[in-house]
Amino acid sequence: MEESTIILISILVYLGSWVACLAHAVFRSRRAGTVGDLLVLAGLLVHTFAIGFRWVLSYRLGMGHAPFSNLYESMVFFSWTMALIYLLAVRRRASRMLGVFVMPLVFLALASTSLMNDDVTPLVPALQSNWLTAHVITCFLGYAAFAVAFCANILYLVKINQQAEAGAGWLQKALPDSAAMDEFSYRIIGLGFPMLSLGIITGAAWANSAWGTYWSWDPKETWSLIVWLIYAAYLHARITRGWKGRRAAWLSITGFAATLFCYLGVNLFLSGLHSYATG
Repeated sequence: MEESTIILISILVYLGSWVACLAHAVFRSRRAGTVGDLLVLAGLLVHTFAIGFRWVLSYRLGMGHAPFSNLYESMVFFSWTMALIYLLAVRRRASRMLGVFVMPLVFLALASTSLMNDDVTPLVPALQSNWLTAHVITCFLGYAAFAVAFCANILYLVKINQQAEAGAGWLQKALPDSAAMDEFSYRIIGLGFPMLSLGIITGAAWANSAWGTYWSWDPKETWSLIVWLIYAAYLHARITRGWKGRRAAWLSITGFAATLFCYLGVNLFLSGLHSYATG
């Protein structure tokens, strides 16, 4: 079986999980919600197999490195971390309505890899470091947590807009409690922020070993700092000034927009020491 076939199976299973989540939201079907959870788990298992398959393949080809070296591999891993964070959140009794927003991000991110070069290539010298795996894993766990928080804040904003309208339609009844979504977003950002912090720290250590300096104001480093400052401001405002609700939601959404630019925009539109990641 080829890697592309395994990835395609994951995409289709994730798509099925989104349909089940949507059915759960529209028809209030617990069975559909359970099916959605099981499909996410199945997709994650197949997805994990795809990552492991590529990792083993790199060793068979004599390269022997973790599959985190280019845009294709990072997108495969990013979609995997989003699915993992969502599944863990549901296990912690987060609303399954999150799946209506999270799962499209997962399968679209994974589907986008079909447009990318999926060749297994040797690591460029700068990537030949033991810091690679730690840096990528921590950064993308942070990114995934921010993605799930973004979806929770979209749910929150839709809910409060529905509450402002006269009458209680099916959508308002289907949406989870706005305060619960607001609190969940805060907690998941509280998980993602230290992951991003560790990612920046491991990246700085890696930069020092590769280029002889911990910080060079490369575009990727600069935007990582911008993302960190936005979420630091979110947590500071939340903890010390009691920011909740709409203001906190929009700040979180801004943070995720900056995260996407840090991950994709910098790689695709700006040149710098991290340019190799576009391959």
